[in-house]
Order: sequence, then structure tokens, then C-alpha cells
Amino acid sequence: ERGWRGALQDAGVEAPPVVRGDWSAESGYVAAASLGTATAIFCANDQMALGLTRALADQGRRVPEDVSVVGFDDVPDAANYRPPLTTIRQNFSALAEAAVSALIADIEETGSESAIVISTELIDRSSTRP
Repeated sequence: ERGWRGALQDAGVEAPPVVRGDWSAESGYVAAASLGTATAIFCANDQMALGLTRALADQGRRVPEDVSVVGFDDVPDAANYRPPLTTIRQNFSALAEAAVSALIADIEETGSESAIVISTELIDRSSTRP
């Protein structure tokens, strides 16, 4: 979140409110009640995006016509959501490899405090509009 807030600040854009959840579809559903008239929502994972999309439909709001929704993870079912979910795919193998390497370095006391960056990929499906 710090990186996101920093990028917005650098661009002179005020950060919109953040609604936190517990990674479940249910928390995404509950979060929808506090998002007001937002026209675009980025969810921390695809499960929360699923719950959010369902809540928006229950409110009579259409995705993507009224609200764009983006998830994160690209879980196998993301393409089967209605509409298919635009999401950010992360490389879980690279993430696991980096985590194990960092753990081993910590155990062997050869680790450093450097940041590890794992690349991601935008999977553009049907839950967003320009």
C-alpha cells in the first residue's frame, strides 16, 4: 500500500479511501456497502472481487458498465466469473522461490534487508472499461 500511496502522491493525486477485508468473498461483499459511488475498484485478491461483484449486482450496479473491478492473483476461476475478471497475475513459483531463498539466507544469517520484486502481468478480461 505504501508504494501505491507514494505513486499517487508523486503524481499529485489524492488517494481514495481504502476499505479493508479478510481476503474472503464475504468481506468483498461487505466492503461494497461502504464504497459509495466509486466507478473503479481494485481488490486485494480475486476472492474479494468475486464478493464485491456479487454485492454490486445486488445493488443494481453493473460491472463493467457502472463500476470497473480488478482483482489480484488470477485464480483459476477468475475467467469464469460473470463477467470474467480483469486481474493481476503473479508468478507464484517465483514468489515461493524468493521466499524460500530469503528464509534460507535468514537462517544462515547471510540475508540482507533488500526488497525483492516479483513481476506481475495484467490479465485484461471483461470487468473493466476504459
